[in-house]
Amino acid sequence: MLHNLTLKKDIRTFSVSPENPTGEKGGGARATLENGSAASAARDLGEGWKVNPYIVLKAGESATLADITGQGAIKHFWIVDSSTDGRQSILRIYFDGQKNPAVCVPLYDFFANADNREYKQISSLPICYNPRKGMNCYFEMPYFKSFRMELENIGFEDVHVYYQIDCEEKAIDKDSLYFHASFNRVNPVPYKQVYTILDGIKGNGAYVGTYIHWGVKSNGWWGEGEIKFYIDGDTDYPSICGTGTEDYFGGAYNFDVNGEYIEFSTPYSGLSKVGETDKTYKSQRYFDMYRFHITDPIYFKKDLRITIQALGWRNQCRYLPLQDDISSVAYWYSDNLEDEYKPLPSKDELEII
Repeated sequence: MLHNLTLKKDIRTFSVSPENPTGEKGGGARATLENGSAASAARDLGEGWKVNPYIVLKAGESATLADITGQGAIKHFWIVDSSTDGRQSILRIYFDGQKNPAVCVPLYDFFANADNREYKQISSLPICYNPRKGMNCYFEMPYFKSFRMELENIGFEDVHVYYQIDCEEKAIDKDSLYFHASFNRVNPVPYKQVYTILDGIKGNGAYVGTYIHWGVKSNGWWGEGEIKFYIDGDTDYPSICGTGTEDYFGGAYNFDVNGEYIEFSTPYSGLSKVGETDKTYKSQRYFDMYRFHITDPIYFKKDLRITIQALGWRNQCRYLPLQDDISSVAYWYSDNLEDEYKPLPSKDELEII
């Protein structure tokens, strides 16, 4: 990608933040002490001195972080909030006036860290979670006419939200696809049933990533299950069938080195342990796993469905269908803005105990 920096381009770079909420040229740092969120801290310095670096999002309310018209793409956005509950904030992104959001995900799940009470570094190419709560997204998100980004606070406490959305105003190729992300949670997974990561998706596009927050509810190894991709009309049998959960997420042999789960974060895949893990194969363990298909997208022309099995071991070397707590985020691009996602669970149903 570095070679692209040497070419002339007809692009206007702009950024949307509390200090420039419209992204207009010369529109930054204009907040006055009368209306700035950090007016008290800047009272001795005045206008232009970090007067409005964040917004206050009250409990039960939503805020529009950006509402931009024109043609271009989101190239990167950084965000952090002061919440102590990882699923208190809900991120939604709309493109080109669509009715239902293309992105509808709890904020911290979108950044592959559902439970924000414990810091875990994530160093993938499209998603980075940096000290201490710096959430960064590098997925490019084209739009032909407009985009709108919203954040909803479904919690019981007001939160401070800092953010910066970096964009390019430019001509977009007519074949450009829209970015999508959707959330699901099943707690517990019913006995002998598979967990669905994505279903009901129509259009022509490419699947580009999976994040799973996995709560293990029984003793023993929990990741024998296969992931399956049902592509373009597949019914009973998938076109792509994995060999095991840890295999899909880039690991092997239970992520186990000398009897201990080993965390890792690479450009395309990673594993984080959540909470105490001194008893590696005991129940009540939680894990975050991501797999981004950046160099190996899964293309579909009509539709896509993805499932994964929750599978462990029982006596006599037989598989054991598990009843674990599984949450996921699916990331993909497509030419369709008409998909309707499964409604988000209620706040209580989202809660991580």
